[in-house]
Amino acid sequence: MLRIKARHIQVSTPELANEVMVKWQQGADFGELARVYSECPTARQGGSLGEFGPGHMAPELEPVFLQGDIGDVYGPVATANGYHLVEVLARTDYA
Repeated sequence: MLRIKARHIQVSTPELANEVMVKWQQGADFGELARVYSECPTARQGGSLGEFGPGHMAPELEPVFLQGDIGDVYGPVATANGYHLVEVLARTDYA
């Protein structure tokens, strides 16, 4: 069974998502950016989504969770809840 650990930053506009992405690219800490900018309750935990399996998050985010390189940040990805920057922390297959 595949398990994924990830964190995200959810904002309301693509412009803000791009602004936050630039800050990350310039060396800002992803968790701190999540605490400052994310509009999701996960902001308190640095954007942590915990551990979950495929199909448990918005379908628009699924390709990043399943195929994104560990440690890279992807986005903005548009969902019904806003625009997300996503960092995949780990993928483990408990066969």
